[in-house]
Amino acid sequence: MPQTFVEKVLARKAGVSEVEPGDIVNIEPDLCMSHDNAGLVIKQFRQIGVGRVWDPSRIVIPLDHRAPAESEKTATAHKSIREFVQEQGIEAFYDIREGICHQVVVEKTHILPGQVGVGTDSHTTSYGAVAAFSTGIGATEMACLWATGKVWLRVPETIAIAVEGELPFRVYAKDIILHIIGELGAEGASYRAVEFYGETVEGMSVSERFTLANLSMEMGAKSAVIPFDEVTRDYLAQRGAFERGTGSHPDAARGSGEVAAEYVVIVPDRGARHEAEYEFRVDGLEPQVACPHAVDNVRPVTELLDLAIDQAVLGSCTNGRIDDLEIAAAILDGKRLHPRVRMLVIPASRETYRTAMERGYLDIFVDTGCVILNPGCGPCLGAHQGILAPGERCIATTNRNFRGRMGSRDAEVYLASPATVAASAIAGHVADPRR
Repeated sequence: MPQTFVEKVLARKAGVSEVEPGDIVNIEPDLCMSHDNAGLVIKQFRQIGVGRVWDPSRIVIPLDHRAPAESEKTATAHKSIREFVQEQGIEAFYDIREGICHQVVVEKTHILPGQVGVGTDSHTTSYGAVAAFSTGIGATEMACLWATGKVWLRVPETIAIAVEGELPFRVYAKDIILHIIGELGAEGASYRAVEFYGETVEGMSVSERFTLANLSMEMGAKSAVIPFDEVTRDYLAQRGAFERGTGSHPDAARGSGEVAAEYVVIVPDRGARHEAEYEFRVDGLEPQVACPHAVDNVRPVTELLDLAIDQAVLGSCTNGRIDDLEIAAAILDGKRLHPRVRMLVIPASRETYRTAMERGYLDIFVDTGCVILNPGCGPCLGAHQGILAPGERCIATTNRNFRGRMGSRDAEVYLASPATVAASAIAGHVADPRR
């Protein structure tokens, strides 16, 4: 019987020929990711009474949510994590300097096509950008996984979403996924696997696909994937990862003594069963904005013009990559922020930060009046580095706008693309980047 991507991946990991939606599989993941909340996972792992984690090579821990530590409590938690990774021999530990967990995982090829990754963060769905199955789990589940090497999953039904048409000027992947979430709703893909198709998706970079997979969680998706193609292959080859059986590129990891990473391509079958199929045409799509206090409260930007803002945020795991910074820099170049607006720029990783510096984007941000922060998640989750006061309004490239998400419960957060955020920061109000 033809199978969807998630059915093929989970059947392979479970060691069976096929699975169906609703089946329970007990599997050993390829990747187990935790960030600052690893402190909680460690506490629960200790309570289990197992002395050693089952496989330290599969555990990845970047510190990013409260980096650098904003309080003594966080500093103490970070200290416990540093001690634990030393004790357990966990080599894939990235201290506060490296960047946002999901970006680091993909950049460092800790997840590859056809693999299964789990993380103690809801936006772990991001790894579908490189044709992997990935999903979020809780801290208790992760502690048990560290101890046993196993986690159980219910095989989800699959929804297919086709995106067709040529994107208009200054309309981007963020606008597409916000539009889809607005149409399907916050529970439109609840515990479903989402497969993205169509000519628009095929033409996207891995970074743009990352945005689709990342925000799919905001319509309830258990996982999201853009099936493997040449775009995926080329991106991974540039990072020293190659399809098994094709041989290693002669320049891979040159001088490092490392062997290039290998992966197995898994693609969904033609004729596989989908619970639902949707098609979205984007030829006439406007820039989209998610309004308070729900990600599915989406409206075209033209319905919100002249809505005054106090803060703009460019960054996060959703839109903090180099192409996102490039889009914003092109709009900001030679201009100044509105006097009322403070704009925070947060590259998603140290690699992104360095590239932006080399290309001159950071100079543009500084000259415009922006504040450049270290790679991390601070403002997105309302931990630090950009807390909103009562009555303030922010437009951000982040992924959630729930009440109190970025500080005061009496503040408002609007979600938009890097272009819309940059244009709004100059105007002092929500603005149409096409103009």
